[in-house]
Amino acid sequence: MVSHSLSQFSSFLLLLVPLLFLPHPVLSQCKRPPVIFNFGDSNSDTGGLVAGLGFPVDWPNGRTFFRRSTGRLSDGRLLIDLLCQSLNTSYLSPYLDSLGSKFTNGANFAVVGSSTLPKYVPFSLNIQLMQFLRFKARTLELVTTGLGNMINDEGFQNALYMIDMGQNDIADSFLKNLTYAEVVKRIPSIITEIKNAVKTLYDHGGRNFWIHNTGPLGCLPQKLSLVEKKDLDPHGCLSSYNSAAGLFNEGLRHLCLEMRSELRDANIVYVDIYAIKYDLIANSTEYGFSSPLMACCGNGGPPYNYNIRVTCGHPGSQACEEGSKVVNWDGIHYTEAANSFVASKVLSTAYSTPRTTFDFFCRG
Repeated sequence: MVSHSLSQFSSFLLLLVPLLFLPHPVLSQCKRPPVIFNFGDSNSDTGGLVAGLGFPVDWPNGRTFFRRSTGRLSDGRLLIDLLCQSLNTSYLSPYLDSLGSKFTNGANFAVVGSSTLPKYVPFSLNIQLMQFLRFKARTLELVTTGLGNMINDEGFQNALYMIDMGQNDIADSFLKNLTYAEVVKRIPSIITEIKNAVKTLYDHGGRNFWIHNTGPLGCLPQKLSLVEKKDLDPHGCLSSYNSAAGLFNEGLRHLCLEMRSELRDANIVYVDIYAIKYDLIANSTEYGFSSPLMACCGNGGPPYNYNIRVTCGHPGSQACEEGSKVVNWDGIHYTEAANSFVASKVLSTAYSTPRTTFDFFCRG
């Protein structure tokens, strides 16, 4: 009888642990409705690729929370979804989605595969900015006609502008067989594009910025499976990829510092996503996760379960058991459980510089 009770209690704890990582919506201190505009890649794409190109993102993507594929490359919610949830606002609609989107709380311009360079290629950062400027001009035009429930000029000014970009610039450079030195040489150009984006948004009235650095690329199963000569760190990640990511992050941190002095009435928050994700991978067992370097959904089995010819959602791929506490979903993107962990750390303010609550822009 005692052993049965202990077993039931253990099962209860397993169900409870993931919930401990989820941000709680009532913590928000927003005095005005939050408005968010996001610019990014697949880490924050809530359906832009599917809406814009009709590209299929098939089941089992979306199986954990939405119970259907929504265009997100995960089994459930992304970090941006959980951050919106913490403000008790609805998930951001993709800008490219014409059906069922009202855009009353902002818009998501992120699209899978996006990078800062080359410019003028859908959906690079500067293309996303051009889309935003069109969105803003058209919205304000409609406001002047008396159309209600639209974001007004004050709404755009008080909005939060999120940027999560750079991962593909670095990763693609390695995939093009550039040397480590050649990859590093490209970093200042990537930083410049992000600087130009912030300045453009600032010149058009934006004052609140939330900028994510890039995660540990060398810990992604996709990269680990594709690189033949592996220079692994003590946790099994590719040292060169992570080192390049670290140099990019240092440049981005310095840029945010510089822009705080230059744009004195702007709030510019730098968030160390790399530190959060690397901590999760290095200490996965401590946090209740298993196999941090192996994709849940893929093909090929251990150690990485990634096959570039049979990716998640395609015939021949298989997914781990639903409810498994794993970090990586498809070889590149994180599971909802891992995203929930990351969100809890972001919301703790311990990884933001300056140390800032996520709801700072809507507190009034």
